[in-house]
Amino acid sequence: MRFYLATGNKNKLREFRGMLGEVEPVSVDVEENGSTFEDNALIKAREACRITGNAAIADDSGLCVDALDGRPGVFSARYSEPGDRKAKILHELEGETNRSAKFVAAIAVVFPDGTEFTVRGECHGIITEEPRGSNGFGYDPIFFMPEFGKTMAEITPELKNVSSHRYNAIQAMLKELQSRGVLE
Repeated sequence: MRFYLATGNKNKLREFRGMLGEVEPVSVDVEENGSTFEDNALIKAREACRITGNAAIADDSGLCVDALDGRPGVFSARYSEPGDRKAKILHELEGETNRSAKFVAAIAVVFPDGTEFTVRGECHGIITEEPRGSNGFGYDPIFFMPEFGKTMAEITPELKNVSSHRYNAIQAMLKELQSRGVLE
């Protein structure tokens, strides 16, 4: 089955293609005003389905830091100016001993007949005291993955594609599509 992916983010497109194969990107201009990752993913997937008339997928993802009461959460992409996001998190955590965090990815799947569902994937880690690594994007350089002893920006893209929050969400999506008889 061919899916359209609601994204303008080339990094997310590359990750989805690395895990799913060929997906067609479709740009959507919507306000992500949902209160959860699932709400925002549905907003984007519904619009992509409306535009294309085909099955569409969208994700919304972000970083949730325990000591910051889950912030930046659904505001991860707009927590501050693009170049300042990691620095803002690190500044807010100065002196904090609890640096546990998780990346969350929610994926919405919407079909032209109105059928839709969401799934969620998570990846748990620790916020470092300074950025490390040049792979990845966003908060990856400050997200330490204990199982690898590296930040998400220090592991290879291939390893990220089989261990990240997005990978876990895609696996849940594929399982749900199989249970619904959409995929074999």
